[in-house]
Amino acid sequence: MGRLAQTPHTLTVLRTHLAVNAGARARGDEHSFLDWTPEVAHRLGEGERVIADALMHYTLTRPDGRRTKLRAFVEADRATMGSERMAGKLIEFARLRLYQHAPVGRRKAAPGLKGPLWKRWYSLFPRVLFVLTHASRRTLANRTADLRSMAEVHPTVAELARHVPLGAAVLEDSEQHGPSSDIWTPLTGHVA
Repeated sequence: MGRLAQTPHTLTVLRTHLAVNAGARARGDEHSFLDWTPEVAHRLGEGERVIADALMHYTLTRPDGRRTKLRAFVEADRATMGSERMAGKLIEFARLRLYQHAPVGRRKAAPGLKGPLWKRWYSLFPRVLFVLTHASRRTLANRTADLRSMAEVHPTVAELARHVPLGAAVLEDSEQHGPSSDIWTPLTGHVA
């Protein structure tokens, strides 16, 4: 994909970050431009990799002063690819959660490289958030339903969902009401 073709997607990722940043300021939480890393890639083995549109770090400050560190892989969806292909990103993140470093040949794994490879970078596996835009409300609701279906029927994604929060929201709702408001649809469980 050429640079010009990526511009609308890049702007959507930027709009998502600006909404998160504004929401953090309004709530008194901690999030700055350094807490948002675009295009984060991780190996899945066999020459494959998963690339998140962004990795978000966010520190939630509760009224009693307690702080909770949150991180999330963020996927911005402009409804430019098929819904099934978009939902397939959940499979890639589920594979990342399971991927373990495999030493080449007969070498033993280096100390500290046992277990899932993601633990080299994260204390907890980041939640996975889809931010949807650029389509009618009905289309965005259908795309959210397709994400929920993938989380329910694909065994590896269902396993991911048992351990990692997964959600979807409409970008315009995040911009209008803030990303900490009740705009997120969980991709598992009952939705009213």
